[in-house]
Amino acid sequence: MIRLYTGARSGNSHKIALFLSVLGVPHETVEIPYGPELRTPEFLAKNPRGQVPVLEADGKCIWDSMAILVYIARAHGGEKWLPLDPAGMAEVMQWLALAENELLFGIAQARIMLRYRGPEDELVFLDMKRARFLIQRGLTAMERRLASHEWLALGRPTIAEMACYTYPALNAEAEIDMTPYPAIRAWMDRVRALPGFIPMIGT
Repeated sequence: MIRLYTGARSGNSHKIALFLSVLGVPHETVEIPYGPELRTPEFLAKNPRGQVPVLEADGKCIWDSMAILVYIARAHGGEKWLPLDPAGMAEVMQWLALAENELLFGIAQARIMLRYRGPEDELVFLDMKRARFLIQRGLTAMERRLASHEWLALGRPTIAEMACYTYPALNAEAEIDMTPYPAIRAWMDRVRALPGFIPMIGT
């Protein structure tokens, strides 16, 4: 049985839950509250970074949402979600890089600074001005692509969608005006129409 350790307010956890649901992969979900529970010896043995998500599968613990998406794609999704040919794989992976950079350090951090920031977060977050710059750069890159393509890569849904959907969908919590991004808004509707789609609280 696959076990997903997740957090209710974690956008990165939602990416994994979403992909498992879209693929119809049976799994057990274990909710880990944000705080001391993430720093217990038991949990740090699963992820030394003390973060969710973590996926337990085949006797191994896999951490980092991008690594988990790659694992699920290879284990359960076949070529459709992450191809093995170099050009196709690179086309998908470049959007995972955007998810791990502009979207995470932009939208995700703005959201936390505005809604969830606590004393222990002081050293790990950028300032809001920097976050807004990254938001604009990341969403502009997506808008340019999606203005002439239905999907981010390869003309079909891939793990690029799973990686990049959640934080733009949380735009209200990050106080982002999505009016300048009609192509992204239409793309989010297409992602929501995928069989097995599940929303995240806040979207």
